[in-house]
Amino acid sequence: MSNHKERYHNFSPGPATLPLEVLEKAQEELPNYQGIGASVMEISHRSDAYEELDHQARTRIKRMLGIGDDYTVLFLQGGASTQFLMAPYNYLEEGKTADYINTGRWSTKAIREAKLFGNVHVPFSSEDSNFSRVPQQDELNFSDDPEYVHFTSNNTVAGTQFPEEPDTGGVPLVCDASSDFLSRPIDIEKYGIIYAGAQKNCGPAGVTIVVIRNDFLEKAKQNGIPTMMSYHTHAEKIFNTPPSFNVYMVNLMMEWMEEKGGVEYFEKYNREKAQTIYDEIDKDDFYRGAVDKDSRSLMNITFRLQNEDLEAKFLEEAEENDLVKLKGHRSVGGIRASLYNACRQESVDALQQFMADFRKNNG
Repeated sequence: MSNHKERYHNFSPGPATLPLEVLEKAQEELPNYQGIGASVMEISHRSDAYEELDHQARTRIKRMLGIGDDYTVLFLQGGASTQFLMAPYNYLEEGKTADYINTGRWSTKAIREAKLFGNVHVPFSSEDSNFSRVPQQDELNFSDDPEYVHFTSNNTVAGTQFPEEPDTGGVPLVCDASSDFLSRPIDIEKYGIIYAGAQKNCGPAGVTIVVIRNDFLEKAKQNGIPTMMSYHTHAEKIFNTPPSFNVYMVNLMMEWMEEKGGVEYFEKYNREKAQTIYDEIDKDDFYRGAVDKDSRSLMNITFRLQNEDLEAKFLEEAEENDLVKLKGHRSVGGIRASLYNACRQESVDALQQFMADFRKNNG
């Protein structure tokens, strides 16, 4: 008899929940990938089977973004944190400037890395309000001639999200989209680079998806940069052994998402899920949203209760009801529910009902 419990309602900020259908397909194919006689983890990344898998995953991502051969999709390692340095390494040097909009913990880290390579101008920062909001367009004070404008589309820790891309007047956007990639349609033509750790909306931890517009790729440094840090290296071919199993899982996720209806489906689905919880928060002042309402994230819902003791009780009782990974980031505390693409409406409904009951019993 198995000792494993049923799958709980998983609100983890990452690595995040995955669809049961995807996990079961991976389980089925694990010993023998598509009848070739070996696991996908055991075959060469130069084999026909892996090259086809890699091509499928890249093609599906392009379809979901609505892009063609004018963009290149890369599967890299090192997480978004490596992209914090890889982007400026390729585009910044002494005498050049990039603009970095500062809306949270991760953009702060990206700024620190970029300063190693060139000038960094911060056109807006919400640090003085504990990153409780994203900027209005008229608050952005861009520099005169930046190489690019970097922003974090969704701030996982704070629970804020840009409702739309900042208008840069044509300067390419470089975007850390780790926690909302493929969760909603975007105006992809505005982006020079968009990168995301797969472990929130698109697969397991261990692979970073990087999408580069080819005309922006051409402007990346050709010389004076380590081989593995160059976007050109990875755009030309699969240069070194990739995280092949993780790419396989991304491909399964992309297949699952396409079958559901793509990013248009998930935008509607994610809005409905988020609204379920925000409506519960807004009923009275028992729960207090942690960020400005017009900056609220659809992916990471952050809120507080009256005091830390009540929050600890909330978390303890939630876990007793199989509602897990709801503790806010250690740097800010409180409660955080992450509702990525694979988070089910049934889990969201269970959380909403628990919140209602908890208010009734502790209000």
